[in-house]
Amino acid sequence: MDRFDAMRVFARVVETGSFTKAAQTLHMNRTTVTQLVQGLEARLRLKLLHRTTRKVGVTADGAAYYERIVRLLAELEDVETSLPNALAAPAGVLRVDVPSPFATMLLIPALPRFHARYPEIRFDLGASDRKVDLVGENIDCVVRGGAVTDGSLVARHIGDLRLGVYAAPAYLAQAGVPDHPDELLAARHSIVRFRWSRNGGFPYAMHKGGESVQIGGRHILSIDDGNAYLAAGLAGLGVLWLPDYMARGHAEAGRLVPLFEDWRIDPMPLYVAYPPNRHPSKKLRVFIDWMEELMAAHAPLQNRRT
Repeated sequence: MDRFDAMRVFARVVETGSFTKAAQTLHMNRTTVTQLVQGLEARLRLKLLHRTTRKVGVTADGAAYYERIVRLLAELEDVETSLPNALAAPAGVLRVDVPSPFATMLLIPALPRFHARYPEIRFDLGASDRKVDLVGENIDCVVRGGAVTDGSLVARHIGDLRLGVYAAPAYLAQAGVPDHPDELLAARHSIVRFRWSRNGGFPYAMHKGGESVQIGGRHILSIDDGNAYLAAGLAGLGVLWLPDYMARGHAEAGRLVPLFEDWRIDPMPLYVAYPPNRHPSKKLRVFIDWMEELMAAHAPLQNRRT
């Protein structure tokens, strides 16, 4: 039995809470995963896991062992990447999940430049706005807008998205052009609601002089995908709160009309987040650095966050 392989397998079982999920994320069969953990327990003469037909739990000894080996495995990888042969170009598959509009409008168009710089890195890209289980789904990192509320993740602030309020000409012809954000509360108006929003509108306040408002409004459509959200606004189904990169081309072409241009909206912070118990690989580190470069052109940092 390779001791370090057994440690890695045990750590993944703890993180996923399942032998089956650990096997899937490690691309191993379940029998091998089970045998490696059993061999590790035999060698240590400790029971590391509680097993039932429905779930796997960690014992007190197992929890203490997990905390130690996670640090050890991270240090081992750090030593390996510091060796002279680690000066070779980063390589391998990078599993990333990003919002769907970000993928189609910013990331994918720029990937040829990344590939030219790092030709040995391949992507397994998820384009979604859903909440993902990074450990359970074996995802290296996610890119997300808004505050990162999951305290179990390491988050690196890579940009600030400028925001605006927009509506389609057909919508404004039917509902009228609002002069003040409060008018969106009137019965004749509607918004397109993005599902993660807390109040039905955009969860960031709008400011003008000494006045601040946080507007909701009625909606006839609630959506959890950014591309569909934009399409709904273009179809005239309601008012949108959009990052500048999503709205710019449509506004220039007249398909969207900016509203409340004399009001200011706090920018949306953009983060790359990854599990803290995974030492960032070389391929992940260069991807995050490159993302900062990309965002410097499209969404430069305005307020430094930790």
